[in-house]
Amino acid sequence: MLRWLTAGESHGQELIAVLEGLPAGVPVSTADVVSALARRRLGFGRGARMKLEQDEVTLSGGIRHGFTMGGPVAISIANTEWPKWQEIMSADEVDPSSLTGARAEALTRPRPGHADFTGMQKYGFLDSRPILERASARETAARVALGQVASSFLNVLGINLVTHTVAIGSVDGGRDVKRPNFNDVDAIDADDLRSFDKDLSA
Repeated sequence: MLRWLTAGESHGQELIAVLEGLPAGVPVSTADVVSALARRRLGFGRGARMKLEQDEVTLSGGIRHGFTMGGPVAISIANTEWPKWQEIMSADEVDPSSLTGARAEALTRPRPGHADFTGMQKYGFLDSRPILERASARETAARVALGQVASSFLNVLGINLVTHTVAIGSVDGGRDVKRPNFNDVDAIDADDLRSFDKDLSA
């Protein structure tokens, strides 16, 4: 059984991802993880922050010379925006006088449709910063990195994953939607909605 764990905050120094349960001998490369993270930034509805993100990936443990060693796999994804946030998001105590500007202000109005209010209630925070830093789209970068490693394991077993959009709201391809194969991934990625069926995408 595979078990994964992620740590880190949206504007923190780095995201850390750990995947446990892989056998030895699974091919894993930094380039493959970087490629998967680049695909994460494709498509319709991606925010401006994703354009700023430059993922600096380090395979920190569990891999030697391109293959898993049987222990937990650890990946870190550095935050290139960290210098702008190191005072506000410091793990260590900081002098309160150094916390200036809009970024340092307490966020006391929970955003509708986000985890802010629930998290503030659960953990007793008056500031939503500790909640939104974790319940963030940025955190999905760690999941994508681990997903790529898990996908490499499936490849060893002769299984290739292909995903594409088949329905959005009332626009639904149904059972007759065109089905891609692994060679169609580039065509899917070229479509803003990640649909293999161009008629459906239009």
